[in-house]
Amino acid sequence: MNLTLKRVVVTGLGALTPLGNDIPSYWDGLVNGVSGADFIKQFDVTKFKTKFACELKDFDADNFFDRREVRRLDRFSQIALVAADQAVAAARLTEEGIDHDRVGVIWGSGIGGMITFIQEMKNFSAGDGTPRFNPFFIPKLILDIASGHISMKYGFRGPNFATVSACASSTNSLIDAFNYIRLGKADAFVCGGSEAVVTEAGIGGFNAMKALSERNDDPQSASRPFDLNRDGFVLGEGAGAIVLEEYEHAKRRGAPIIAELAGGGLSADAYHLTAPHPEGLGAYNVMKNALADAQMKPEEIDYINVHGTSTPLGDVSEIAAIERVFGEHAYKLNISSTKSMTGHLLGAAGAIEAIASILSVVHDMVPPTINHFTDDPAFNPKLNFTFTKPQKRVVNAALSNTFGFGGHNASVIFKKLSE
Repeated sequence: MNLTLKRVVVTGLGALTPLGNDIPSYWDGLVNGVSGADFIKQFDVTKFKTKFACELKDFDADNFFDRREVRRLDRFSQIALVAADQAVAAARLTEEGIDHDRVGVIWGSGIGGMITFIQEMKNFSAGDGTPRFNPFFIPKLILDIASGHISMKYGFRGPNFATVSACASSTNSLIDAFNYIRLGKADAFVCGGSEAVVTEAGIGGFNAMKALSERNDDPQSASRPFDLNRDGFVLGEGAGAIVLEEYEHAKRRGAPIIAELAGGGLSADAYHLTAPHPEGLGAYNVMKNALADAQMKPEEIDYINVHGTSTPLGDVSEIAAIERVFGEHAYKLNISSTKSMTGHLLGAAGAIEAIASILSVVHDMVPPTINHFTDDPAFNPKLNFTFTKPQKRVVNAALSNTFGFGGHNASVIFKKLSE
């Protein structure tokens, strides 16, 4: 059987990030090299090893929801709905003539409603042992509830579920939506991810793993991908939403086509609970798979938005994989880690970094890797990490990598639309 795969394009974007609460402010923060890190405001950090994170700025749920809704939504669902609303509006996905039975929602999160879980456990432990729980405890907590809320708000009745693959979760959501659309099983999807785990358990848990930077004397420079003195990642929170749509469907309704999603790759390290494969085998396979899926040559990629978390092992293994996949072309393309500015949004990282990649294609601009102070001899000096400042160059195609605990790897490639 000959199967002609349909083309998939991006028609809407939305974001709440530590750099800004919409797409223009997020992009402005990226190209200007702004750090979203600061001392944590959401709880008392006095006794914690790490006292800072990349929190959202000036986000007040009361500005978007009535008091009753706020009580029924965990923070990760609140920010999911706000980002999705931006993307749906930009794509004009609620206009007349759209078949809501063929519009779906796939949303990623690595952890989900951690804030709700912590609060309910605090309430229980402070009581007399009588099990008095909020009736919305479970519906606020579960990972799939954000996709459910988005679909209910707009009446989108297509495929609806959550993707969970740690820090690759929202990239997985894009790839699943991409596959449904190109197989003709849906016309459009709202996809992406959200995470809100800047909490006592989030910071304390990652501290216990020795995964977080402890650079409390200078939080804004703590996320240092590829720097010799990097000491761990900076936890972030936020949401990114992308409307993916079948190309002919978007053309027929005159939707704003931003870029094309050319392909996606998946792989597993099958190696360790938290550490990457030392030779970057999973990263190598996922980028090769993405290129093959897009039917593109390595030389066609201009920019890689790397996973680049600022951990000693992770940065080295990813770059080793890039050099293996791209050969000499690795020294001609741009590499940058926007986590140096946003911190690591865990399950939402793939969504906001896919958006950064899309915008690099739109604007022909590569955002920088900030906070570089000392070269690491582990990296070939011929590599262009786009340190400190953005670089203006033609970006016909950008690849975005995300890797998660458990060895989950996902990569997507966006390119300029060609007729």
